[in-house]
Amino acid sequence: MLDYEQEAGRYDASRGGEARAEAAARAVLGLVPPGPGRLLDVACGTGIVTRRLAAARPGLRVTGADLTPAMAGRAAARLPGAIVRADSRRLPFPDGTFDAVTTIWLLHLLFDPGDLDAVVAECARVLRPGGVYVTTVDKAAAHNVGSDIDAVLAGRPYRPPADAAGTVAAHAARHGLQPAGAGSFRSPGQGRSPRSTIADLRRGWFTLLPPGEPRTEEFAARLARLPDQDRPRADPRFSVRAFRKPGPGGTPGNPPAIGGD
Repeated sequence: MLDYEQEAGRYDASRGGEARAEAAARAVLGLVPPGPGRLLDVACGTGIVTRRLAAARPGLRVTGADLTPAMAGRAAARLPGAIVRADSRRLPFPDGTFDAVTTIWLLHLLFDPGDLDAVVAECARVLRPGGVYVTTVDKAAAHNVGSDIDAVLAGRPYRPPADAAGTVAAHAARHGLQPAGAGSFRSPGQGRSPRSTIADLRRGWFTLLPPGEPRTEEFAARLARLPDQDRPRADPRFSVRAFRKPGPGGTPGNPPAIGGD
């Protein structure tokens, strides 16, 4: 896994910047019922999306949480007083605190099933009855756009995706959350070029191809033979899913407006 303490300074620029953040926030809020209330953005990173969630819904009190000091520090600069350092597996909030909880580009990092289950359990715990949990799913699949780069990388070693939509839905159901909608968004400017993919390989972004290993360099050499080395291929399209915590009596009901405090 990447060292996010070291990545913090270049994280936004290397992952689509403000354009991706705007698209992500719009898709997430499309699955959050309108109205005032409280939203928790778990593993908020630099806060680039968190800030947009808050700005788009002035009546929504948004809190961000992240474990990495450098990430949380950058988020706090964007949303002063609204960021806490916290482990997503042990959130420092009472049961039923929030009307909405989000995890944006977190679950794909949790290859330990116990960690994945603990995060979903905590998100469910801090939700109020009737509240919604919104998360990105199938992140790795979003980058496969059917390009010549994908054809070269097709033979690389894969881990089963931790954030597969079916896997996430099963964990959500285990903790009493019911499906409540889906969406997707294009990530502008994040299409891969052969040259940028080679750089990502050598930085260790492909977790089963460590930097410097012969297999990594074999894939890099094949990518270097592709035409148009600096031309980005198609942008990825990311997927989001929503799950609702049943209200009184255990019934999901209709999507409620987010309640006040």
